[in-house]
Amino acid sequence: MEAETGTYALLDAGGGRKLEQVGPFRLVRPAPQAVWAPALEPAAWKAADAEFLRSDTGGGAWRGALPEGWEIALARFRFWVKGTGFGHLGVFPEQQACWTWIGQETAAAARRLGRAPKVLNLFAYTGGSTLAALAAGADVTHVDASRGVVAWARDNAARSGLADRPCRWIVEDVQKFLKREARRGTRYDGIILDPPSFGRGSKGEVWKIEPGAAPLLEACAAVLDAEAALILFTCHTPGFTPLVLANLLAPLVQGRGGSIEQGEMQIPEDAAGRPLPSGTFVRWRAS
Repeated sequence: MEAETGTYALLDAGGGRKLEQVGPFRLVRPAPQAVWAPALEPAAWKAADAEFLRSDTGGGAWRGALPEGWEIALARFRFWVKGTGFGHLGVFPEQQACWTWIGQETAAAARRLGRAPKVLNLFAYTGGSTLAALAAGADVTHVDASRGVVAWARDNAARSGLADRPCRWIVEDVQKFLKREARRGTRYDGIILDPPSFGRGSKGEVWKIEPGAAPLLEACAAVLDAEAALILFTCHTPGFTPLVLANLLAPLVQGRGGSIEQGEMQIPEDAAGRPLPSGTFVRWRAS
């Protein structure tokens, strides 16, 4: 992918880092899973515009000059990206295959149901999965506890030409939202969730994935329609392997038929063709 097209490319990975082309900027960020040696010469890495240096106490800082933000095209969508204090850019390229799957399954559900599927996106961040569902014809409810990232997601929808699609943009703690929806009898045809390892709700509620994952899936079961079509559960927490996610998901879809797939999310690498593992997924679709 050429930088001038405003796209994304993983140029190289190794030595615990990754070298990325993000629109016009070449960046170096941590990648602890890349324990192999880089394929490119050191000069290619030294030519980076900026590098994120992680702190021993959490977070970190960028070294180099970057603008406040810039736009890139990824998949069929447009995203505003920026260097955050945690090294994130506001977009996760490893999710592209998931977005394709969301689009396919949402469109299939629309044909089967004869209407727009109701899709719930939890811990929705800057909205890549929301955009994929909207583009495929879903009626989406986008939930995140951060007002700033929900605004960021709405901006991405506008940049991608999807601002007029039906979407509820909700700033709230995910677990509180699920309980309220269950009491109201609201049901969804599809659920997408990408819970963080640690986080805080809109009113300071503490979230930790180890004790919280199983209750979260139970709460999702309470709002899943009897004729539900799809579930996608992704995770970036070390130790949460594809099998762990599948075991967590199994009670939610027990007796529903359909099929479950699990695996690692990956980013293809330009230099030597080595995929960079970047999280895990499990997904279920109705038969």
